[in-house]
Amino acid sequence: MSSTDIFVGEVVGTAVLILLGGGVVAAVTFKRSKAYEAGWVAVAFGWGMAVLSGAYIATGVSGAHLNPAVTLGLAIEGGTAWSDVPLYLFSEMLGAIIGAVLVWLTYYGQFRYHLTTPPITGDELDHGSPTAASNEPGPVLGVFSTAPEIPHKLQNLVTEIIATFVLIIAILTQGLNDDGNGLGPLGALITALVVLAIGLSLGGPTGYAINPARDLGPRIVHALLPLPNKGSSDWQYAWVPVVGPLIGAALAGGLYNLAFAP
Repeated sequence: MSSTDIFVGEVVGTAVLILLGGGVVAAVTFKRSKAYEAGWVAVAFGWGMAVLSGAYIATGVSGAHLNPAVTLGLAIEGGTAWSDVPLYLFSEMLGAIIGAVLVWLTYYGQFRYHLTTPPITGDELDHGSPTAASNEPGPVLGVFSTAPEIPHKLQNLVTEIIATFVLIIAILTQGLNDDGNGLGPLGALITALVVLAIGLSLGGPTGYAINPARDLGPRIVHALLPLPNKGSSDWQYAWVPVVGPLIGAALAGGLYNLAFAP
């Protein structure tokens, strides 16, 4: 495949992945959304379908890596040339940033309402007043990137390593296309189901980034967008969902070469 194929496929596929994945988080987060409080199962299914949609778009163009961890695992396995890795990584990051901006545009009204409308206290409700005394918006960083339920960086790192290892070993053993350099149509479906399983089973502790671009690109957007009262972008944690998935991918690629490669 050409450099243009890699760039276009990864940018568009990753942007759709983040748009739909971040979109489902926004849908369950914002009160002025019809899916408000739909819950973790909706989030897990939404991310699984986001992976499926982005992967099917990019499968025939770039091999649908959509994830630096997938690119690293395939490079270690040998299906992707190391010379192509920088272009994959750049394209995935750019796509993730574009997807996060599209989430913001799609939910622009909900962001503004959530971040600028003060909460109504119980006492004010009792007296019929629509005006709140404080302006304490709920968190919105979760629409863009992940955060641990229990902040413990070593545990959080191990969780991301394990979850990403599962994803990459499944892709390497079952999901590759005929050329071995990316996902085929069946591989896209398998990968989406594995992501769904990871979300339901292993996503509770950290929100299962399992994709450095998925976390870092939108976190950059959160930091740059002019969102009032948006809170911290939590840069002290940001290395965990980058380093953890890369370690998990390297371990999966190494194990595949030792135990599964023909």
